Formats: sequence, C-alpha cells, structure tokens
Amino acid sequence: MLNAKLTNKLATVMFWAIGFGILSILAWFLWHILSAGLPHISWNFLTRKPEEMIAGGGIGPQLFNSFYILFLSLLFSIPFGIGAGIWLAEYARKNWFTDLVRLATEMLASVPSIVFGLFGLLVFVTTLHLGYSIIGGALTLSLLNLPVLVRVTEETLRAVPDSYREASLALGATKWQTIRKVLLPSALPGLVTGVTLVAGRALGESAILIFTAGVSVSRFAPDLNLFASGETLSVHLWYVRSEGLVPDATQIAEGTAALLVLVVLILNLLIALPSRLYQRKMAGKSS
Repeated sequence: MLNAKLTNKLATVMFWAIGFGILSILAWFLWHILSAGLPHISWNFLTRKPEEMIAGGGIGPQLFNSFYILFLSLLFSIPFGIGAGIWLAEYARKNWFTDLVRLATEMLASVPSIVFGLFGLLVFVTTLHLGYSIIGGALTLSLLNLPVLVRVTEETLRAVPDSYREASLALGATKWQTIRKVLLPSALPGLVTGVTLVAGRALGESAILIFTAGVSVSRFAPDLNLFASGETLSVHLWYVRSEGLVPDATQIAEGTAALLVLVVLILNLLIALPSRLYQRKMAGKSS
C-alpha cells in the first residue's frame, strides 16, 4: 500500500512537471516571437505592398492571400473530407476495400508537405497549366487537409454512442436524418477541432505554396483573381529571410512572424469558442 501511494505521488509530480514544462516552452516561444515582432507591426505594415529594394514595405497582399487561400482550401476539403469520414463511419462495410481506403488515408496523413507541393507543381501548375496561382495553391492545400479531416470525422462519429442511433431509428428517422440531426450535432466539437487543426496548419504552410502559389503578389490588392500569384505570410517570411534584399529584412521577418502567430491564435479562438458554447448549451439541454 505504501509503495502504491508513493508511486502515485511520484507519477502526479512527474505529470505536473511535464505539463508545466510544456507551458513554459510555449510561453518562451510566444514571448520570443511576439516581443521581437510586435514593435514592427503598424497600420502601414498591415496595408502597404511589399518593397523589393527600399525599406518600409508592408505585407498587405500577403495577409489577404493567406486568408483567401485558407478559405478556398477549406471550401474544397471540408465537404469531401467530412463526407468521406461519414461514409467510412456509417455506410462502408468492413471489407478489404474500406481497409485499403483507411490505410491510404493514414499514409497520406504522414506524407511530408513538400511532397504535396511537388505533386501540385506537377499536376496543377504544369499539367493543367494553372501556373503559380491562388487556385493551384488552394487545391494542393485541400489535398493536405483531406486525410486529417477524414480520420477526425470517422473517429468522432464512431465515438458517438450507438444508443443515439438506435433511439433515432426507433422513432422512425431515416439513416440520413439520423446522421444529419443526431450524429453530426453530437460530433460537432470533434469536427470543429479537426477543422481548427487543418486551418492552423494551412495558415503556416510554406513548402506547398512555394511550389504552387508562387513567391510574388498581384499588382492589384486585394486581388480575387484565382489565377493570380498568391504569396502568403509564411512564404513571405521564408522569402525575406532567405533572399530578401531590403535593408529592413530582419524587421519585416520579425513582424511577419509575430503577425502569423497572432493570426493563428485568433483563428483558433474564433473557431473553438463558439463550439465550446454550443457544447455547453447542448449539455445543459440534455441535463
């Protein structure tokens, strides 16, 4: 009994230490980036076009392109990803074909993003003659998001108790009505978590977009043309630090990095908070 209590205390201390360690690393990471970059963020920095040779350029077109490509990639990937997850969880029979689909999904989820970038370069940029464009980058990013959305949707729906399905079907609902009105609302928090993960990953992605969306921006800002070149914040950060010739390249990179972190944090909050409120509302109704 004494050994069991001692082991329990040691395990508790160890896990608390691990938790504090992770939070400390995250806090140091955020402080290091934000303290260096926030002083360089201003209204002119957020709205002006970038400069190639003189100081004082901004990141306005890159900021717009980041959200534009993110929106398009989610527009393409969410219906197909969630639809495939619903099929695997609710309709697919257990056979070699569904096992092959799951295996392929898991393999695609582990493929490095630069491989998707090369695939997008070969298919969308070269074969389909889309060039370095916003639509090419968005389509390639949607391929990166699909495996995660499929697996998250399937696992989230499988976590819903079977009693929900049985009760709905017993009341005369069809299978699709059960999925649409019972299972999907119950699985909504998990689905929102999956969308949040892929959205944050897409905002910070650079390898794919270097090969498909390019490293330049349109002369017009904002430019809704799907076939215009679409450099994003993450690509601009890479370009400025690696090949930038402007005198204030370091300041631009630090400001871009801080802005990218803030955008990801704010996006996660905007997506996660309504989901948490909805979850509490549903829990209150059920109780």
